[in-house]
Amino acid sequence: MKFGIGQPVRREEDLRLITGGGRYTDDISLPRMAYAVVLRSPLAHAQIKRIDAAAARKIPGVLLVLTGEDVRADGLGDVPCTVPLVNRDGSPRHDTPRPVLAQEKVRHVGEPVALVVAETLIAARDAAESMAVDYDPLPAVTELKDAIAPGAPQLFEHIPGNVVFDWDNDTSNTGATTAAFATAAHTVALDLINNRIVVNSMEPRNAIADYDPASGRATLYTATQGPHFVRNPLAETVLKMPPDKLRLITPNVGGGFGMKAFVYPEHALMVWASKKLTRPVKWQEDRAEGFLSDNQGRDHATRAELALDAKGRFLALRVSILANLGAYLAPFGCFVPTRSTDLVSGLYAFEAVFVNVKGVCTNTVPVCAYRGAGRPEAAYLLERLVDAAARQLGMSSDAIRRINFVPPSAMPYTSATKLVFDSGEFEQMMDRAMAAAEWSSFPERRARSEDNGKLRGIGMATYTERCGGGFPETASIEFKDDGVELVMGNQEYGTGLITAYKQLVSDQLGIDADRINVIMGDTDRTPAGLSGGSRALAVGGAALHEAARTIVEKGTKLAAHVLEVSTQDVSFADGVFSVAGTDLRIGLFELAQAARDPAKLPSGMELGLDATHHRVPPAQTFPNGCHIVEVEVDPATGVVAIERYTVVDDFGRTINPLLLEGQVHGGIAQGIGQALLEHAVYDRKDGQLLSGSFMDYALPRAADLPSFAFSTRNVPSSANPLGVKGAGEAGAVGAPPAVINAVVDALYRRTGLHHIDMPATPSRVWQALH
Repeated sequence: MKFGIGQPVRREEDLRLITGGGRYTDDISLPRMAYAVVLRSPLAHAQIKRIDAAAARKIPGVLLVLTGEDVRADGLGDVPCTVPLVNRDGSPRHDTPRPVLAQEKVRHVGEPVALVVAETLIAARDAAESMAVDYDPLPAVTELKDAIAPGAPQLFEHIPGNVVFDWDNDTSNTGATTAAFATAAHTVALDLINNRIVVNSMEPRNAIADYDPASGRATLYTATQGPHFVRNPLAETVLKMPPDKLRLITPNVGGGFGMKAFVYPEHALMVWASKKLTRPVKWQEDRAEGFLSDNQGRDHATRAELALDAKGRFLALRVSILANLGAYLAPFGCFVPTRSTDLVSGLYAFEAVFVNVKGVCTNTVPVCAYRGAGRPEAAYLLERLVDAAARQLGMSSDAIRRINFVPPSAMPYTSATKLVFDSGEFEQMMDRAMAAAEWSSFPERRARSEDNGKLRGIGMATYTERCGGGFPETASIEFKDDGVELVMGNQEYGTGLITAYKQLVSDQLGIDADRINVIMGDTDRTPAGLSGGSRALAVGGAALHEAARTIVEKGTKLAAHVLEVSTQDVSFADGVFSVAGTDLRIGLFELAQAARDPAKLPSGMELGLDATHHRVPPAQTFPNGCHIVEVEVDPATGVVAIERYTVVDDFGRTINPLLLEGQVHGGIAQGIGQALLEHAVYDRKDGQLLSGSFMDYALPRAADLPSFAFSTRNVPSSANPLGVKGAGEAGAVGAPPAVINAVVDALYRRTGLHHIDMPATPSRVWQALH
């Protein structure tokens, strides 16, 4: 089938989007719409002594000025962290109250201080600029070690030492880990920095709210990764209103990467302002605001230690992480650095693992999920440590991994952190990657580079993710006169999900793609769901698969009744129910029409052929892979050039190989960006973001990237009926350790250097060489 499962179909939504046919939030214009500007703190840490808005209110066209005092007076709640956490001593983690407009104190540059709404955007900007805020500056702290040092500035009086939580992974085996290190033939340790990232999605954040006083309902248009996932906590916790009184509509979305999955202060501010003015209010972030207010990613300082026996087999892993949370706990701010450590054992067999994570507040933008959401951090610490161990023991990179991989014969395998892997052939995958990368002939390429005065290195990294679990997903297939509608809870935001869903249904029900319409992004029309964590197909797609199966089962019974034959005699293929050896047949849409007529239904059958399936994931999936990178380093400049990039992945069953490869390419590009270029740098003295524009924050360009040699070696998952594992974040998980391993390999021959932190910029590499 041309549009079936396994076909490399182009994303059908692309032409519409790239030719201006999309409808993003910023494209929406409502009658009588006013425009909002958020006044943000210019200081990282300060007491607010006074806010004078008199001049702002006098500017023609200004409709509304709101401050933290108004937030308190109207009883708005704080932006919530939705994840509970218990400290190692049994106490709950601290809260970090985050009002939608600062009250008494600001804790990072860019924190919202006031909201101005006017008839025009220019008037709103002028009014915001005219406001006088009297700040009493306080010492700021941006670095993790500075924040926990004795005498450090305190962000919250009730959080001593700025430590929001002190958590041991509940799968940790302290005694076994300590014993393994005491008897180990070898131990290896690394101190690692996982650098902070600014997400920079193509579409900046936005929100338009429209309150209807007649119904008492508000409609919020905003780019999200799951409308219900944002709407429910926004309504219940911040706006103190019943969720059914807030409709959230998500139009087309220009990228999210985890950053757009959660509640922000601006969401609440727009609804609140619209309710006060009883007219629509729009806020559109500019790029400079995004650097100062969008949730950022990563930012860990890790001490990782590995215990090995005399043959290089892994015995135990001990990890201590300091996680920079920013000024406030973001909605998933404590989940990302903690539960992601379930993956620290990777694809390897360990006897014991111990992990401690301390979450630390600093005067920086809050940190939350960014593509991979903790899995890149886990893979980076492990794969850097494994490479360091190989070098210390005099083993090759592949040999140390080979003797420690969990073998296929051990599946299902329960890891040291209690994850249950259902499938995987890790050694065979590495072998395929090495063959594709021409690993054995690397010394010849290194010699040629050295003849040209360059340093050449090769690095590999394996990875795994935990996907396909978490929240339930609901999918409905509804028959219309001219086709079907797929009503989905999760959200398309540039991933090709619409095309993939159409392929699933086209393959199962034999419906032409042009007769399938996918409905997403409206809390009044769609069920709850979330796109994130590489879970859309594994959970949402599986729900859709089961709904289609229900239609076939019900349709078979109805077709037998209509055709007056036994159910056992009816078969279904290519959209038609038929009886073998006869000319009896009825098409799916004709049958759907009959299903609306009670007179044509057998006794006890419900009207309609529509089907809904609510899927609660019974198990998780574990996509995995092997990345191999070759770099060439110019000793004179420190510039790192990626010469070759090979990746072999196990994603389970493939729905669309073209879209799959595109996802991997994009993830690798972001992983390379973190490894070599990207870094959110704050001034240690005053907390100003020094890399706050594209003049200072380097994103990878096409010229920075090589061609990628991509292939799969798939082992279907048993966790869902499709056999898929998830692929959306894989490239960003495997790329950083593979790139840095290659850079270290190049530098080691010249300098004996065992580690270099990300990003391996030309300056940093040059300093390492000289």
